[in-house]
Amino acid sequence: MTIEQTVPDTKLATEATEFVRDVTSDLIYHHSRRVYFFGSLLGRRRDLSFDPELLYIGAMFHDLGLNEEHRGSGRRFEVDSADAARGFLRRRGVPEDSIRRVWTAIALHTTPGIPEFMEPEVALVTAGVEYDVLGIGYHDLDDAQRAEITALHPRPGFKEAILRAFTEGIAPKPETTFGNVKADVLERYVPGYRRGNFVDTILGSPWPE
Repeated sequence: MTIEQTVPDTKLATEATEFVRDVTSDLIYHHSRRVYFFGSLLGRRRDLSFDPELLYIGAMFHDLGLNEEHRGSGRRFEVDSADAARGFLRRRGVPEDSIRRVWTAIALHTTPGIPEFMEPEVALVTAGVEYDVLGIGYHDLDDAQRAEITALHPRPGFKEAILRAFTEGIAPKPETTFGNVKADVLERYVPGYRRGNFVDTILGSPWPE
């Protein structure tokens, strides 16, 4: 079986692929597919029992909130992404427990230290993202596996390109980066941005003591 054959051969997965392909850039599409492939390989390596279809939907939708139509929402892009997946799944009659798992997987994919202790689909969306973006666990997969996936979905100039996509997607709503890793992106790339500080927020609260 080739790595491409691990994509669920279902109507739901096919429609998800077509939907995401139509509304996102090549960068996000190829990244999202790699997230699925890396996440599923890591899941098998960790002997996790996961639903490939739900993992696929979570991976494909996880960055949809970076799209231009969401930039005025005032919400974290992860929540916009998760809500887009939820709407897609509800329109197709998917059970609510499955929708909850996909929503949670997407909403938490930039919150390290928590997803790994949750359902396998939640853990593996984050694992796939961390593998593709941060290189976490890079040597857990072999050279041949990485080569097969990147031949299908190349990543030329990916590091700088994904950082630009993050910046463009979240710079219009900088307040949503408080307490999460995307504050690092705006601090590096947006002149004049000043990240929120948890201690300052507590000390400056309206409580007298």
